[in-house]
Amino acid sequence: MKTKKTFDCVDMKRRGAERIQSLTAGMTMEEQLVFWKKRTELLQQSQQEGRMKHKTSAN
Repeated sequence: MKTKKTFDCVDMKRRGAERIQSLTAGMTMEEQLVFWKKRTELLQQSQQEGRMKHKTSAN
């Protein structure tokens, strides 16, 4: 008996790739590098905040 799939990983990956493509469409290589640098900084900041939140909730 099959169960209904509630989450499709491949679909999520494709939608994410389409979103990034639309965000970076028309950008020069330099603009794309700035875009990815900023996104990386935001991710690192979010990860750090999550770590701090986890530390305070664990204590």
